[in-house]
Amino acid sequence: MAEQKEIQIPKVKLGTQGFVVSKLGFGCTGLTFVKYPRAEEDGISIIKHPFSKGITFFDTSDMYGTDHANEILVGKASKQLPREKVQLATKFGVVSLGPSRLVINGTPEYVLSCCEASLKRLGVDYIDLYYYYRIDQTVPIEETMGELKKLVDDGKIKYIGLSEASPYTIRRAHAVHPITAVQMEWSLWTRVIEEEIIPLCRYIIDSFQDYFYLKT
Repeated sequence: MAEQKEIQIPKVKLGTQGFVVSKLGFGCTGLTFVKYPRAEEDGISIIKHPFSKGITFFDTSDMYGTDHANEILVGKASKQLPREKVQLATKFGVVSLGPSRLVINGTPEYVLSCCEASLKRLGVDYIDLYYYYRIDQTVPIEETMGELKKLVDDGKIKYIGLSEASPYTIRRAHAVHPITAVQMEWSLWTRVIEEEIIPLCRYIIDSFQDYFYLKT
């Protein structure tokens, strides 16, 4: 019987700033569902298994799990993995998920406090990809991005992402600091991003390449 070859997960570059991740990522939200609690050691083992198969990109959020349980779990798991080979993505912005309304905060003060708290829970010196998770319509995106840019300059985050943002918001945000990733639902049931979001992201990348060639 022929020896089975180990599957190698390829790498892919996100955005225009050189952020490289495994082409297949691992969403960690399901590890801390209240209805299906897992023992901590089981959750850590689950995270370590895909890493052993070449998956290095792990996605969490400060709102996943009761009392930020997901970030804490991901942080403990990442301590058992080589930090330089793991890319951690987490999110901020959603304050609460009420039965009637979603409470979002995009103020600079909230950005900073959330980042500091996530760094502590994850137990890391920096976050690879920090997503603005939903957009606060009461705060200009330029103000939120200005604080995120400061966090990049301070070395607390490496790259900035947006989640569930409109094309208009993406353009304005990208003008303040390059957006590395846009997180949206894209499935057989949800194809709306094909109309404007994907063409916009391709345009941003192509425009950067043209600028790069001109500069060199």
